[in-house]
Amino acid sequence: YAAGGVGCMGATIGRYGNRIGGAVFTIGGTIYHLGANEGRNMLHGGHEGFDKRQWAYALGEENAVVMRYVSPHMEEGFPGELKVSVTFSLDDDNALRIDYLAVSDRDTQVNLTNHAYFNLSDADDVLGHTLQIHAEQVIEVGADLIPTGHMMDVAGTPYDLREPVLLGEALLRRGNPMFASAGGFDIGYVPGGSGLRQIAVLQDTVSGRLMRVLTDQPGVQCYSGQGLSTTGREGKFYGRFSGIALETQHHPDTANNPQFGSTLLKAGERYHTTTVYAFGQA
Repeated sequence: YAAGGVGCMGATIGRYGNRIGGAVFTIGGTIYHLGANEGRNMLHGGHEGFDKRQWAYALGEENAVVMRYVSPHMEEGFPGELKVSVTFSLDDDNALRIDYLAVSDRDTQVNLTNHAYFNLSDADDVLGHTLQIHAEQVIEVGADLIPTGHMMDVAGTPYDLREPVLLGEALLRRGNPMFASAGGFDIGYVPGGSGLRQIAVLQDTVSGRLMRVLTDQPGVQCYSGQGLSTTGREGKFYGRFSGIALETQHHPDTANNPQFGSTLLKAGERYHTTTVYAFGQA
């Protein structure tokens, strides 16, 4: 994993999950140029994002571990020294909770997420899973997957997952240029509601295993793993659609699209967000 090239498997992503158009943003009239690692754009924190950094760790309370990292001022072009802690905890009901905390000594942009891929079966892919995302809209993007600034209704598009849909069938959907450009799902959903609430359910149709996703974040990036081609732990090969990522986060390129909300973290303020992946049986 430290060597890279594994599709960000299981990694904490920062300082900014997803994409920032033109690898640039402005705070208080100052323009900040970031590491452009996807053409002219920035993806998942730049060339050396948090997924490529060495984190310190300590045992937390029972069944918990706390990971810590201090990102120096201007790392990958982001202003401010950012102190980050991420706590992973397991409860007795088979739920994995992730709590993200951060504070900066200067105004900066922050959008943390986790890039785990999930496969609830013993198959080599997730095509036999169903997925439901409680969202009426997705973030409209161009050919380079950078937001246009608009939200698009999912009705009548391949992105309609308001009811459970078999992924193997969903990936055959055509007729939408965004879906074709990405080669599948690589899209930011806009779930309804606020606070910690359920936004998605992934289920293996054979075993009945399921995973509920809960978050207090306004968005979730659904990535169906079409770009996977890597060797993981114990030499196992992971190819296309081996797993699906449901990355809870703020919407992509919010730093340049204030209509999406705000990812600005002011100096001294506390960033705190929570996501839960709760496992069960149908």
